Amino acid sequence: MLTSLAHAALWDRKMEHFPAFFRLKARPVLVVGGGATAARKARLLSDAGAVVGVVAPALEQEMKALVHARQVSHVPRAFAADDVQGQTLVIAATGVGAVYRAVSAAAQAHGIPVNVVDAPALSTFIMPALVRRDPVTVAISTGGAAPVLARSIRARIEAMLPANVGRLARFADGFRAAVKAIHRDETGRRRFWERFFAGPIAAAVLAGDERWAREKMLDAVNRRSVDHDTGSVALVGAGPGDADLLTVRAIRLLEEADVIVHDRLVGPGVLDRARRDAERIDVGKSRGQAAVSQDEINAILLREAQAGRRVVRLKGGDPFIFGRGGEEADYLRRHGVAVSM
Repeated sequence: MLTSLAHAALWDRKMEHFPAFFRLKARPVLVVGGGATAARKARLLSDAGAVVGVVAPALEQEMKALVHARQVSHVPRAFAADDVQGQTLVIAATGVGAVYRAVSAAAQAHGIPVNVVDAPALSTFIMPALVRRDPVTVAISTGGAAPVLARSIRARIEAMLPANVGRLARFADGFRAAVKAIHRDETGRRRFWERFFAGPIAAAVLAGDERWAREKMLDAVNRRSVDHDTGSVALVGAGPGDADLLTVRAIRLLEEADVIVHDRLVGPGVLDRARRDAERIDVGKSRGQAAVSQDEINAILLREAQAGRRVVRLKGGDPFIFGRGGEEADYLRRHGVAVSM
């Protein structure tokens, strides 16, 4: 019974849809439908550089405007199964159940991704709500369960993101090769960019002062060619186990960590808050396995920090109540490692 429950809990944490972005420039796509909803989908596809074909017996005004502007081409008839051949993806937006089923069946028979508006069961991919700050794009999805909620989240992100965040992305892209040339390792490059995006140069770009930002960025790149980063260890308590009860500091440290050394009492929901590519080292005690000694844990923390990595020592509950956090901090400081608590 416990095994079944554990399996069910694991399944609940799996993604129903894998998030991805299509590269559609100069690729053919098909939109079935001539109404306002179909027009909105067609416009997004056209903005992505796709060659958009529309099949519909008649068009409403919004779609007619796209045809007139030569953003889409129109075939004035009902959908036929052969229309999907050669398409990169297909979207159906007619509101007619029989047409929806026909489009879905035809596309899936040819292995072509298909989205049927408001019909997740007939779709092999979904259209998320988008926040666009080109080239920055944020996609929000509820898996088709609550589109209105996705739009609400989009509105909040729209209000939060600076208007020039796309300009900032392009600015950074212009220096990628230079940064890569002086930081051969991925960790060094990531740390450089983290400092950049949190610092005054990025703020200047967002404020529209790219001339000053470019001068300072050239100075920063030159300085980083000789600077070297040192590692550190942060002692973090996971609290009672609920990820929603983590402190803001704990979440920030988990998102920045290169390595997370954790106990077995730390729940998987807490570890999910960490960076996806962070290394996870389990030093917890469990039945049937040899316990990792405190000396071994100390050695792991020291080794990773001396390698220039940011380490989070994550403990269940409070790291200083039965957690031996004080011992670890003293050991690391004696060896010259910066420790935060």
